[in-house]
Amino acid sequence: MKKELLERYSRQIIIKDIGALGQKKISSSKILIVGAGGLGCPVADLLTRAGVGEIGIVDNDKVTLSNLHRQTMYNNKDIDKYKVNVLKDKLKKINSNVKIKVFKVRITENNANDIIKRYDFIIDGSDNFKTKFLVNKICLKLKKKLIVGAISKFQGHIFTFNFKKSRAPCLQCFYQSIPSDEILNCESDGVIGPIATVIGSIKSNEILKMILQIGKNIFGKIYIFDLLTLESRSIKFDKKKNCICKKYF
Repeated sequence: MKKELLERYSRQIIIKDIGALGQKKISSSKILIVGAGGLGCPVADLLTRAGVGEIGIVDNDKVTLSNLHRQTMYNNKDIDKYKVNVLKDKLKKINSNVKIKVFKVRITENNANDIIKRYDFIIDGSDNFKTKFLVNKICLKLKKKLIVGAISKFQGHIFTFNFKKSRAPCLQCFYQSIPSDEILNCESDGVIGPIATVIGSIKSNEILKMILQIGKNIFGKIYIFDLLTLESRSIKFDKKKNCICKKYF
């Protein structure tokens, strides 16, 4: 490893569970982030700083004034610019060693397979359940590792899935049918900015642990964190017999 890279990642490399070999694993990984909003911003920032080899970002939205209180990679000068373009420019300034690929589209049935198949790990930070269920389905089909997160008010939750394992449940095993998007509606329910950074940081940490194959993951569970009460809990759920995931195993 070059001297400049050793210095850049020295505080990670010094950790016994990572080391130079672990850093090489991080630098060889390819991660897709679906959604460049409140969750996508901290994930993209932290994984770029960690030295992930390639990061793909999917989003077709532009920055708005109401985004700025929680979407930490944007400022006033970015309003009306496409989020993926802003992110790419800023991430390259943070770490030019990381390859940034942007997809200025909304992920749909028509393009999801072609985009997702390029990456090893998928992080969903979308703001609607239709997209989350689609990403879940394609990751099932392609046997990807997936992290799904959502935030509302003071609370956030995270799912982690390993679809390389045939007994692993999927997102639809938990919800069974698509919930109303009113549940994730920041415009009507509101959201406190710090919860986006907290949940985004946990998702980034979960991905790094999966890359390094260290620690404990929350496979087959939903992890819930509440900033108002400072309480957290995890709830285990099983694979449902009549779920869509049965089709892929």
